[in-house]
Amino acid sequence: MRIAFLGLGAIGAPMARHLAAHHDLIVWNRTRPVADAFAAGTGCAVAATPRDAATGADAVITCLPTSTEVAALLEGADGLLAGLASGSLVIDCTSGDPATSRATAERLAAAGVAFVDAPVSGGTNGAEAAALTVMVGGTAGAFARAEPIVRCFGKLVVHMGPVGAGDAMKAVNNALLAVNIAAFAEGFSVLAKAGVPAATAIAVLNASSGRSFVTEKLVPERVLTGRFPLTFRLSLLDKDVGIALDLARQLGLDAPVLDAAGAVAHGARADLPADADYLDIVQVVERRAGVQIRG
Repeated sequence: MRIAFLGLGAIGAPMARHLAAHHDLIVWNRTRPVADAFAAGTGCAVAATPRDAATGADAVITCLPTSTEVAALLEGADGLLAGLASGSLVIDCTSGDPATSRATAERLAAAGVAFVDAPVSGGTNGAEAAALTVMVGGTAGAFARAEPIVRCFGKLVVHMGPVGAGDAMKAVNNALLAVNIAAFAEGFSVLAKAGVPAATAIAVLNASSGRSFVTEKLVPERVLTGRFPLTFRLSLLDKDVGIALDLARQLGLDAPVLDAAGAVAHGARADLPADADYLDIVQVVERRAGVQIRG
């Protein structure tokens, strides 16, 4: 298939590399040198504009920070809508918001173009290993068309429901991730103050009922070692929690626990650089508590 991929970020680039091994790929990125460097390593083509990328493509994949940026790609003489042909498919792997995705789907449907929201989970490691979880929202027919494409980089591909359902699932997943990070940081600050060694405490916790992906995977690899690599920006986690909270409000629901975790994530951003990693929340909680959680 002829596939266009727009958005070669930390997760998008390895996703696109897997696609290039199976399909005729053309890429576009807002920063042209990034696209040129990617093409030099894969042999794929580089588009000058979103319109050029979409022209002749069977499917277009977008992987951008927000749904607003995806919607903006449609606009203008050089936008996606100017290049997309009737019968083509747009797969949006952005961690987006349901309402904007539904509006984008409606605009594309008027031009005869199918749309699915297909955000991913698994981070840069999952993207490199082609082991991402892909949460897809769209019609059954659009999902059937998208599934074999996203399986190039996805290990678990699930049809969540209509357009917007994938975005909703991803937002709630990341909101729960924020809950777990904040709860770990606060709980282990208490233990550090009480003189309980972090390595001993994490071993016991991970054999007990309070464990989570955060404590089983992230804490041993990053917190206890003090490494804290940059893998997923805190600003994006903050955005995703906000999407989950907006959705709760739209549905008339209270979500005090998610709201509290969102406040922790949002507050941490004020104490950290703009490009801070999402797990840097732990370091903010440590500083405020006057402790250090290490092995």
